[in-house]
Amino acid sequence: MILQIRWPCPRWALAVLMRTYYIYIVSNKLRTTFYVGVTNDLERRMFEHRFSLIEGFTKHYHLKYLVYYEEFGDISDAIAREKQLKRWHRAWKLTLIRKTNPDLGDLAEGWFEGRLRF
Repeated sequence: MILQIRWPCPRWALAVLMRTYYIYIVSNKLRTTFYVGVTNDLERRMFEHRFSLIEGFTKHYHLKYLVYYEEFGDISDAIAREKQLKRWHRAWKLTLIRKTNPDLGDLAEGWFEGRLRF
């Protein structure tokens, strides 16, 4: 995609141009079930998973732990990667995750500590 932008450009145009998209994999405590998703705000999405704010597969299976993610500058690329990973076998996903997260630790650990007040 080629865009021509005149400088100075409006703030909203910069926000669109600099947007980051993520594919991510979340798992349960025992790392027995995985879910692949896509978002434009990884921190918000992990908050939703962590506190079971959205009904569905991830809430039902308690998938609250971020074990893998990738960044993209284009939503089409992120969606294509998400679809690719959703077709992968479990073993392939584990191999991918372990390349950057060998212990399958929670990459979002500590993101929300001390930020919630009820």
